[in-house]
Amino acid sequence: MHLLALLLVLLACSVQAQDLPPDTTLIVYTGQLTGAYSAGGVNRTLLSTAHTATFTRGEHIGLPLSGSFIYGKQDRLLKEREFLLNATPYYRFGRFRFYGIGGFESSNLRGIDRRVQLGAGPGWAFYSDSLGREISVSNLIIRESTNFQDGTERVTARNSARLKVAYSRSIVTLSALTYYQPSLSDFGDYRFSNLTTIALKLSRRLAANFTYNYTHESRVIEGRFNDNTNLTVGLSYATNK
Repeated sequence: MHLLALLLVLLACSVQAQDLPPDTTLIVYTGQLTGAYSAGGVNRTLLSTAHTATFTRGEHIGLPLSGSFIYGKQDRLLKEREFLLNATPYYRFGRFRFYGIGGFESSNLRGIDRRVQLGAGPGWAFYSDSLGREISVSNLIIRESTNFQDGTERVTARNSARLKVAYSRSIVTLSALTYYQPSLSDFGDYRFSNLTTIALKLSRRLAANFTYNYTHESRVIEGRFNDNTNLTVGLSYATNK
């Protein structure tokens, strides 16, 4: 019900996107760093950092880049070491979007030595405005190649459906990305994920971030879990030019 109310509020807003001159270039960067350390009954160390940079040219062309790294030890044994890098260039015309995607991923927690994704597809914005608030969907066809730590390899084509919700009001910003990615050759092989971040602005460029990240993979190697959940709290720094 809360999500439905949020969608209705966004759709009811009267602020419309403002056109940018075709030669305007904007760069927006956000960096986040979180960490934890404990000793005694349980010795644990965790470091998490995430970075995004978005380049836009005029009102039509954009290149969002995102990357994250997680490193964690428990009782001096490596438990988490994850690296993720994504590029999602797009062209937009009115409410229509056309996206490309290139991604690289490595995850000790899920037994992934290397995963590479390449794809493209259309999208549609139900709502967007000059404040960055948005409700949009996209549907891409991607080719995915995964090398697992047990020596096996899986290559498949996937349908990648995405729902994006971005909302801001006063000092609060909410962003949520939800993906459903079934294999086109076997719908029993699918991945579902959600990344939700709530940011409370502390100053013009500094904010406190609360991030929820959930991933479910229907097929994993032996000894790994299908579900992974991360909750992090930290500070982020943003700048624009």
